[in-house]
Amino acid sequence: MQMSRKGKEEEQQAQNLKSSEIEEWELASPKGQEAGNMKIDQTESATCDEREDTEKEQSTFSQEDLKELMDQASKSEEYFDRLQRQVAEADNLRKRLSKEKQEAIRYANETLIEQLLPTMDSFEMAINATQNSNENSIESLKTGIEMVRTQLKRALEEVGLSEIDAVGKVFDPSCHEAVSRHQTSEFKEGEVVEQIRKGYQLHDRLIRPASVVVAVPVESSEEKSER
Repeated sequence: MQMSRKGKEEEQQAQNLKSSEIEEWELASPKGQEAGNMKIDQTESATCDEREDTEKEQSTFSQEDLKELMDQASKSEEYFDRLQRQVAEADNLRKRLSKEKQEAIRYANETLIEQLLPTMDSFEMAINATQNSNENSIESLKTGIEMVRTQLKRALEEVGLSEIDAVGKVFDPSCHEAVSRHQTSEFKEGEVVEQIRKGYQLHDRLIRPASVVVAVPVESSEEKSER
């Protein structure tokens, strides 16, 4: 049994060696070389075809991609130019608004000053009248002062300034400032008896509250004695 298996193995090795020798002989023969060369040529041809197809695909992709990049570059330049113009316009607008704001602040009182100039003229006329006239100097001064007051009041009213009329009104802490109290029976408790200093408001905004004296009820003799 063992000899038989060993014999089979030797026979198989001999057949493999014979097959290997036959293949080497076929490759060494002209026909074998020709067949091998044909296989190599076919492989190289397939590789060249694949390379040409790849190059064509790359060439086609590159042209399309280049065109798209050129279009995008053109649009980018257009957008960049537009952005630069908008930035420049915004900067110019900002500078112009800043300049206008500064000028508005600087000349904010121009209209008021123009309206007060006639008042200054009246002051000068009143001063000149007191210096040039000896007999009626007091009357001239009084007339000049009244004229100045009237013109000044009119100028302030034209810009929205108004006086706060407090006498006889109920005390209002939003526009009145109580400086003292006065016992009286002529006014009701809490009413303004006297206005010490006038108050003013510009349109709806309080500029200065009116300083007033507020009425309080008169104390009776019994209340005084209890104290």
